[in-house]
Amino acid sequence: MAHIVTYNTATREGWLQQLSDVITDPEELLRYLSLENHPELRAGIDARRLFALRVPRSFAARMKKGDATDPLLRQVITLQDEFYETPGYSVDPLEEQSAAVPGLLHKYHNRALLLVKGGCAVNCRYCFRRHFPYHDNPGNKESWKNALNYLSQHTELDELIFSGGDPLMAKDHELDWLITEVEKIPHLQRLRIHSRLPVVIPDRITDELCQRFARSRLQIVLVTHINHENEIDSDVKNSMQKLKNVGVTLLNQSVLLKGINDNCNALVNLSNALFSSGILPYYLHVLDKVQGAAHFMVDDNQARHIIRKMLETTSGYLVPKLTREIGGQPSKTPLDLNIIPL
Repeated sequence: MAHIVTYNTATREGWLQQLSDVITDPEELLRYLSLENHPELRAGIDARRLFALRVPRSFAARMKKGDATDPLLRQVITLQDEFYETPGYSVDPLEEQSAAVPGLLHKYHNRALLLVKGGCAVNCRYCFRRHFPYHDNPGNKESWKNALNYLSQHTELDELIFSGGDPLMAKDHELDWLITEVEKIPHLQRLRIHSRLPVVIPDRITDELCQRFARSRLQIVLVTHINHENEIDSDVKNSMQKLKNVGVTLLNQSVLLKGINDNCNALVNLSNALFSSGILPYYLHVLDKVQGAAHFMVDDNQARHIIRKMLETTSGYLVPKLTREIGGQPSKTPLDLNIIPL
């Protein structure tokens, strides 16, 4: 039987215990949610061969039992749709699989992206790096040293982005070493961390990590990845408050996902929940065309209609920028709001 256990989160190892005890069997997740006999969800079990299922139990606990349309479940559950080969979709939609040095992407002029770790606490089925060759980009000190050497030689850079996988899969002592080395590069002024871990396992935001951020000379920005208001519970809010208390700037990026958040009400509710947690909505990405995820696609015109409706419904600072990432382009590409009538 699936189970949700209670961990000793008073110790710094609490998040690591949770990370080692995740749901990896779709049938176990379906049993826990009383959906083991749902025909559509059962039909998709074999899709774990394409991309492993991985769901922390604290995230599963926020899903509504008996609801096959639960927006958190739909982000992580394997589906038969993943087997379809869709024209125009690829395994490398952002043309990332040629790194400046192993583990380092320098796509934009003033900022570079370091793939700190290849693993994630949760495997989101729409992930644009679900086919990424992490084995060629190892997250270890040897590869980090090569990346640091590149960063030190490129003085046009003023910002470093920790990404992955999920960079907060690195332990606190690893991040301490890496941040210390980054701080030695004088032209780097900001450190941006893109992570889903504080959402799916809020205990990842340890006191030790917060103390390290507090004493850094770098401006620290944490970009969470939250797609639906139901992801935000009291534990997430508490972790965000700990980060705010040490001066970390909190932003959020979401992906527009069919059947999950593809309407104005869902996105307004998300923005309100984010802001009440101290997080500013930043980007709303249209889906990257990664093979295996076409069933999440919302077309551009519908996306523009949703943002227009948001602008009419809520405060402008709560409306994220609607954008697409195009491989080889020097920045994100905003989607203009000129709408073709539906």
